[in-house]
Amino acid sequence: MAVPKRKISKSRRNKRRSHIKFISKNVIEDKKSGEYRLPHHVDLKTGFYKGRQVFKTKDLFTKYNEQ
Repeated sequence: MAVPKRKISKSRRNKRRSHIKFISKNVIEDKKSGEYRLPHHVDLKTGFYKGRQVFKTKDLFTKYNEQ
């Protein structure tokens, strides 16, 4: 079994782990419905994206209920 020759210092250990971190999502509140969603994504409750209705909400829910 491989055994380290020297103790790894706290500084060296922390430098190695510097990129391992939790990145929070940028969640925003939708202006029309008040639901939380990711930016640049369709609001699933209303079906709107950039002020236009992209799909009808009935179509989305019936699609998932059929499966």
